[in-house]
Amino acid sequence: MTKLALLFLAMACAAAVAQPDQLPKADGYRGIWYPNQATHDEYHWKYSGGLGTYPQQQEPIAIYVKKVNKTFFVYGGTTKDSRTHLLEMVSYYDHTTGMVPKPTILMDKGTDDAHDNSAMTIDDKGYIWIFSSAHGTSTRPSFLHRSRKPYDISAFDLVLKSDFSYSQPWYIPGQGFLFLHTHYEHNHSQRALYWSTSKDGYTWTSQKLLAYVDMGHYQISLQQGNRVATFFNYHPSPLGLNARTNLYYLETSDMGNTWRNIEGKVVALPLTTVHNDALIHDYQAEHLLVFLKDVQFDAEGHPVVLYLTTHGWEPGPKNGPRIFRTARWTGKTWEIRDLTTTDHNYDYGCFYIEPDGTWRVFATSDPGPFPWGTGGEIVMWTSHNQGQTWARHQVTEGSKLNQSYPRRPVNAQPDFYALWADGSPLDPSPSSLYFTNKEGTHVWKLPETMTHAFEKPEEIR
Repeated sequence: MTKLALLFLAMACAAAVAQPDQLPKADGYRGIWYPNQATHDEYHWKYSGGLGTYPQQQEPIAIYVKKVNKTFFVYGGTTKDSRTHLLEMVSYYDHTTGMVPKPTILMDKGTDDAHDNSAMTIDDKGYIWIFSSAHGTSTRPSFLHRSRKPYDISAFDLVLKSDFSYSQPWYIPGQGFLFLHTHYEHNHSQRALYWSTSKDGYTWTSQKLLAYVDMGHYQISLQQGNRVATFFNYHPSPLGLNARTNLYYLETSDMGNTWRNIEGKVVALPLTTVHNDALIHDYQAEHLLVFLKDVQFDAEGHPVVLYLTTHGWEPGPKNGPRIFRTARWTGKTWEIRDLTTTDHNYDYGCFYIEPDGTWRVFATSDPGPFPWGTGGEIVMWTSHNQGQTWARHQVTEGSKLNQSYPRRPVNAQPDFYALWADGSPLDPSPSSLYFTNKEGTHVWKLPETMTHAFEKPEEIR
């Protein structure tokens, strides 16, 4: 067992640390503003903006629970006197009353880095588990909290401190937690994919290595029953994440005891070579980068992934066209289709496949007030023929700031179907949070300042 695995196991087995009976509340919903990698040109940053619902590698961030008729969600907030000081926030939308409470401040993360935003899951007793990530640093840990009471956000206990990034916790009913995550290796410059499991959230297995090819990977994943699927890319030397490419797939139906490729073959782990049994498409051979977005299963249980291809990491027109694409397993082959083009690598789309077979994507695929910057205006794209053709519907327009990272709740309900934030991609700005309905016909803004314990979001469209 590695030193890292022993450290994770020791930390995870520690007893829960009690916190106050009542955590503080913010007086409104304010998202964090965050930039990454200065470009020293007219675009200012590789990506930036209101990133309270960033990144997609941390999921789920919102979950609907029928028993209490609420959608619980986490986001990266900030203090009243700062646009960049990260507060880990948790709240919910009450579908019965149409109201939201003042959001709970889970913790002050002590950073301005939106990579430290949280992911969440809810166990079969209703306890809310929040995984607050680190970002490749040995000086700023990650945290796991559990709600003091089921379906309650007023108090949480600290379960463990550890060192995990890009949290993707999935709760398998009757079995426990399957936790996909990343650990930074080699002086915090490379990203290896791991998983671990726990029956109760307190005692965890050691971290097990899934994939570590060259300089590492990003992944996105999804649960369906006892099945968890992951799509990932890889980061070739010497650019690493700025050269991310290729598309891979693995899945497990037994809590990670075995991992299989799309054809059902048990794959020997960890993956350490570029061309392996998980490879879907060799985009490196086409000199294209791959930015992963979202995952769904169709009615036959076949996985479908939404992603973006581009010619380079830098913002601006020179690396176009940037193409949103889907890859669907037909049962025999991967069917890859184009959806639409966009103007930034970090434009995001959340993806649904609905019971009637409709494919629905909410994407920041229109330029918005800051072209060539992260985000833009949100467009809802729908397809009734598995992505062969798409119809568009404008969700936001005339915005003063770019809309960014519309995210999909687990078990999303028609009146709270996607959650996102806005912001300027050039300089620090205020950031508000919004949600829309299933048809994209209405948009609500979460209250920036609240004078009452519960208030209704403002309908702005």
